[in-house]
Amino acid sequence: MRASTHLIKGNLGFDLSKRRVLPCFGEVRERNLTLNRNLCIRSGSISSGLSSGAVSMGAELTCARNGIETVVRSSVKSRSIKAQASGGDIEDLTLINPQGKSSGTVLPFVGVACLGAILFGYHLGVVNGALEYLAKDLGIAENAVLQGMYCGWVVSTLLAGATVGSFTGGALADKFGRTRTFQLDAIPLIIGAVLTATAQTVQTMIIGRLLAGVGIGISSAIVPLYISEISPTEIRGALGSVNQLFICIGILAALVAGLPLAGNPLWWRTMFGIAAVPSILLALGMAFSPESPRWLFQQGKISEAEKSIRTLYGKERAAEVMYELRTAGQSSTEQEAGWFDLFSSRYWKVVSVGAALFLFQQLAGINAVVYYSTAVFRSAGIASDVAASALVGASNVFGTAIASSLMDRQGRKSLLITSFAGMAASMLLLSLSFTWKVLAPFSGTLAVVGTVLYVLSFSLGAGPVPALLLPEIFASRIRAKAVALSLGMHWISNFVIGLYFLSVVNKFGISSVYLGFAGVCLLAVLYIAGNVVETKGRSLEEIELALSPVT
Repeated sequence: MRASTHLIKGNLGFDLSKRRVLPCFGEVRERNLTLNRNLCIRSGSISSGLSSGAVSMGAELTCARNGIETVVRSSVKSRSIKAQASGGDIEDLTLINPQGKSSGTVLPFVGVACLGAILFGYHLGVVNGALEYLAKDLGIAENAVLQGMYCGWVVSTLLAGATVGSFTGGALADKFGRTRTFQLDAIPLIIGAVLTATAQTVQTMIIGRLLAGVGIGISSAIVPLYISEISPTEIRGALGSVNQLFICIGILAALVAGLPLAGNPLWWRTMFGIAAVPSILLALGMAFSPESPRWLFQQGKISEAEKSIRTLYGKERAAEVMYELRTAGQSSTEQEAGWFDLFSSRYWKVVSVGAALFLFQQLAGINAVVYYSTAVFRSAGIASDVAASALVGASNVFGTAIASSLMDRQGRKSLLITSFAGMAASMLLLSLSFTWKVLAPFSGTLAVVGTVLYVLSFSLGAGPVPALLLPEIFASRIRAKAVALSLGMHWISNFVIGLYFLSVVNKFGISSVYLGFAGVCLLAVLYIAGNVVETKGRSLEEIELALSPVT
């Protein structure tokens, strides 16, 4: 939040310096919320002819921001004042310049949380290189029917477990807190890694993969949730996109871990066992990481929340952040939300946006592009599967790193629109390279270009933004469960697409499927333009006041 030497300019301002008696903060807040509510009504009437999503919610965000900044900002920088709280107590609030140097630190704790993201990517990618070797070692390679069935189960049980984990992760995070849930999450991750590394039968392997899936499902829900809740507003976008970056790094790490397989067929056991190391480090690191101050505040643990804020942001910003939490402290007076509350009229709009973003992400064809990337690269003369996978992985990492640098400057919404538009163009290029006879002499090269451009476009927005945006737009009392529900949509759609994708390709052809994916990407652009609100530069409390007001 930018520093200011005044409350509100012009006739709307409250000149505190000329008042003999400072009114209670509850009174000031009520006046400002009333003022901003009137402004919101006018903004809503102006935009009533436009889309019902982005315009009105954008106006509400501006109103909520004004409402908070009006109260929090002081007429003199770094000035302490006495204010009477609504409960009658007198409390000191130091209204500071948030642009000053902070003594807090967030990066180490974001790094610890991202161990969960690395494990997410690693478990997704590790089976690709190891599947052939584990099938031989476990004695199922001799029977083609059994190999196809059991190998399918080894791959798909991870997704099934992740679906379960994503739903349970939200409930665990609400009940036990974010850091404790990370520690609990390490249990299935460690056991799953050990079982898969030591499995002597395919059944044990499947159980291990199921447990690992539960672990990464929980991680997929709480990593972006925790990072969003502990990150300062001004760099929340960059830090939130680091989650996707580390997922990509995990996938690349799995690729690198598989390099010794050609010389040592039993190396696949080491590949699966290595995953236990970051799981242990995650559990240990979270023992020393601060709990989310927003969860602590929601639980009524005010002193612990303030201690966590001082650790994360420094004592200079503690008063400001604590007051923002009090201003938007709906959860302190409302009961904890249940699953059915997500479908209430108050929350359904933002919850549906979260679920739709992950649905579009999967239906846009990322898994199809990755699946067919080796065949595409072979058509261009690149025979090495490792080289093809490395190029796709490197493109993903590079694009995500660029997105991280742009997230807090360009904004989430613009990156999403640019990303899906680029994906649509890339899919169209891929489709034409397979069917347009005029392009036949260049089909291999064009297919490679289309694949790389698609992955780059995906990593600029469609990949990192949904997991970042969801914890931002969800109110604190539903945040964990709503993120879990949206990620459940991600895993379910991922599983269904994986189950039926080859059948659809065999029936309609890969070119037609790519054309269909291009159509989905264009629909996503239209949906995002009309329904997604920009959140860059807004605190979570400002966003909550605008999108989920108390009725």
